[in-house]
Amino acid sequence: MKYTITGSNLQFVNAEIQPGETLQSQAGSMVTMSGNVNMNSKMEGGFLAGLKRSLSGSSFMLVKYNAEGGPGQISLAGKAPGKILDVDVGKGTWLCQKTAYLCSEESVNLEMAFQKKLGSIFFGGEGLILQKLSGAGMAFIHACGDFNIIDLKPGQVLKVSTSNAVAWEETVKYDIASLGIKNAFFGGEGLFVTTLTGPGKVVIQSMTINDLAMALIPYLPQPSNRGESSWIMETFSQ
Repeated sequence: MKYTITGSNLQFVNAEIQPGETLQSQAGSMVTMSGNVNMNSKMEGGFLAGLKRSLSGSSFMLVKYNAEGGPGQISLAGKAPGKILDVDVGKGTWLCQKTAYLCSEESVNLEMAFQKKLGSIFFGGEGLILQKLSGAGMAFIHACGDFNIIDLKPGQVLKVSTSNAVAWEETVKYDIASLGIKNAFFGGEGLFVTTLTGPGKVVIQSMTINDLAMALIPYLPQPSNRGESSWIMETFSQ
């Protein structure tokens, strides 16, 4: 499979598949496809596997793309401003935050993974369930903001603000650490931070989708007490 990633903060994966090759994605990711591409929604792995995928933030069914009579072109994108990263899971298994999976070659396995430590579940910001990418081939993950990719050496520790860890290789240890009461009240980062210990690569995002939503709240129009019609007139008169 040939592919390119285009765009800056609203990126596309542009894939070219040959007859006999299959690209799969979560539902709702396709933006364009050439006329010779067929798409088919499939409950990959059966009902239980579909349920596990939906619990991990992906879609219950995966969408399969196949080309007929020659190369087919498919473009896919995420649902929020951000970046798309290609990862070769044939070189090692990856763990990702919930909803990070966008698409992959069919040989990639998308599974549900669980946090191993209770501290990470309650205070680390990623929750109980993660996405696990294994098998062989290329996979593409998407998250809000820009990405910083760091290759940790054995024993090297990186402290990350809550929820900003997008993905990491399975060899990386994921845990939490306390910032202290003083920093929690005055530092603006909360009481805990995520700690990632090498070896392995980690992907950090500059902004989470929750950060983006909170930043936009002050700019959303507010209805007045005089009713919806008055609010509409005030909005358009500004």
